[in-house]
Amino acid sequence: MPRTTLDTAALAHDLRLAVMRFSRRLRHQRVDTSVTLTHLSALSTLKRHGAMSPGELAGHERVQPPSMTRVVVALEGMGLLTRSPHPTDGRQVVIDLTPAAEELLTAEAQAREAWLTGHLGELSDEELTVLREAATIMEKLAAR
Repeated sequence: MPRTTLDTAALAHDLRLAVMRFSRRLRHQRVDTSVTLTHLSALSTLKRHGAMSPGELAGHERVQPPSMTRVVVALEGMGLLTRSPHPTDGRQVVIDLTPAAEELLTAEAQAREAWLTGHLGELSDEELTVLREAATIMEKLAAR
């Protein structure tokens, strides 16, 4: 059966809505609401990619450097980031996670995964197989 643009567009619509609703539901499983989702995203990027300059972090997060500067200042004020001199450029600094940030990220992930694990347990084996395949496909789409 040939694929039509209409079928693909309808799937895109349905998938977009489902992903948004699912993401919103996961976001409600927060441990510490004093840290914004923007802050968590920046911390997660540092955890994933390691220490970097605020400019590099802004690039990863796809925000303007002045916006990232505000995020970095806030996170540093909360004791979640450290600054150290850049090894090759004396005009820059390198930021990295503190142990408190590592603990926060772990607690946030555990809360969301606990909620999700509980709800996945309500699904059939067939549904779980479909979700495993969907997760792989969604990773593929996200990498583009």
